Amino acid sequence: MQRAAAPRFRPLYEQIKGLLTQSLVAGEWKPGESIPSEVDLATRYKVSQGTVRKAVDALAAENLLIRRQGKGTFVATHSEENVQHRFLRIVADEGSAVATHSVLLGFARGRANNEVGQDLRLHAGSAVYWITRALHVGARALVLDEIVLPGEIFAGLDQDTLANTRGSWYSLYESTFGVRAIRAREQIKAVAASEYLAKSLKVVRGAPLLRVDRVTYTYDDRPIEWRRGWCKTEGYHYVNELS
Repeated sequence: MQRAAAPRFRPLYEQIKGLLTQSLVAGEWKPGESIPSEVDLATRYKVSQGTVRKAVDALAAENLLIRRQGKGTFVATHSEENVQHRFLRIVADEGSAVATHSVLLGFARGRANNEVGQDLRLHAGSAVYWITRALHVGARALVLDEIVLPGEIFAGLDQDTLANTRGSWYSLYESTFGVRAIRAREQIKAVAASEYLAKSLKVVRGAPLLRVDRVTYTYDDRPIEWRRGWCKTEGYHYVNELS
C-alpha cells in the first residue's frame, strides 16, 4: 500500500511571506504606500524581526516591495521611474536607452477567441477589449502591439483614457483599475513582415521582425493581459526583465 506523501515543510519566513502577499492581494497596502515596520510586523505575526526581514527581502527580490534607505519599505509601483519600463525596454545597438511613446491605433470591445481565452483563462466569447497600438521613437514606429484585456477586470476602460495615457500602460492598470502587473511570460519568434505589418512599421514585405507573445500576471498568477507585438530590430535591441 502506497504511503501518503508527507506535507511539505515551509520555513517560517516563507509562511510570513505568504501572509504579506495576501495583504498585498487584498489591497491592505496600495502601490506606492509604505508597509508597517519590521518591528510592527514581527509583533503582528508573533515572529522574530529577523524572520520578517527575510520575508520582506524575498518580496523585494521579486520586485513586489521596494526598500528605501532611511524611509522604510514600500509597495512597488509601475509609476516608479526605475521600474516603469521593467517589462519592456528598447535600446540602441550601442546600448543607450531609447525613450518610446505610445500611439493608439485601434480600440474595440469584442469577444475572446480560443487562443486568447485559453491564455487569459476565460471562456471563449468572454467580453474583452481589443487594442492596437504602436510604440514610437520620435516619428518612427518600432513596435506594433495587439493587446487584449479582460472586460471584467478593466470595466469602464475607454479609448480616450488609453490615448491620453503617458508612460507605461501598466501604471494605468495600477492607478485606475487597481491591477498590478507582477510578472510576464513571453515566447519570442523571428517572423517575416506581412503586407499589413510592412505598411504599419514602414518596412518592406518579408523584412525580418521579432514577434513577442506575452501573457502578464498579477498576484496569485492571475492573467490580466494578452499581448502580441512585432518589433523592428534594425539598429535596436529588445531587452526585457520579466521576474
